[in-house]
Amino acid sequence: MSDAPKRNPVARVLMGVLGFQLVLGGLLFVGDLQNGFSLPRLGPKSPNLSEPVRPGDQTRRFSPSRSVPNSGEPLPERLTLTVVSGGAGILLEGEIAGGDAPRILKQIEELPTPPTRAILNSPGGSVQDALELGRALRLAGLETEMRDGDICYSACPYLLAAGTKRSVPETAFVGVHQHYFGENTLLPAFVAVEDIQRGQGLVMRYLDEMGIDPLVMQHALVTPPDDIYVLLPEELVRYKFIAALPQ
Repeated sequence: MSDAPKRNPVARVLMGVLGFQLVLGGLLFVGDLQNGFSLPRLGPKSPNLSEPVRPGDQTRRFSPSRSVPNSGEPLPERLTLTVVSGGAGILLEGEIAGGDAPRILKQIEELPTPPTRAILNSPGGSVQDALELGRALRLAGLETEMRDGDICYSACPYLLAAGTKRSVPETAFVGVHQHYFGENTLLPAFVAVEDIQRGQGLVMRYLDEMGIDPLVMQHALVTPPDDIYVLLPEELVRYKFIAALPQ
């Protein structure tokens, strides 16, 4: 019989938890270096965004800088505002960068005629700015819409959700995926995970406030940041982004 002392079961559990936290912390740190938290891939890469989606095959490779509408024109690196429809509408195009919400809101306030609708064409970006800008659009009573062939990925659907009325043609593309909320991954893993969970909770609360079914997050939570899950038109109806399919 071995004379080695037996380890207490509780101690074994604690050691296992500590080991998991160290591994997860390492993954978070590597993810931060890659501008986002992403677990290692074990399977084949997803198809390109240019490939058509169909039910059950809706996950595509994603990079904000490489996501362009069907027009083929690259989008601005920061969210830009263009007045359209004689001042009744604003076109919000480009990536949503940190600080874009207060900048765009200031531009809206300075318009001679308050707009009634916002047209979206964006690969997403900063979640916090999207939520801040979205709440302001709802408070101002703006409708949101998309044009044929345009995109609304990542954090952009939160702007879409803000509309008092929302319109998405079948030829436009709306997609969701995991977001990265941590600002400093040089923290214990449990703190970083806590930060991610808190961020997801804020997003789900926001969606509920906007009348969107938070169950749409089931697709976002299982889709890595370097992929995008493209919602089908019937899913846009199911999760209440739009009232009915376009006729």
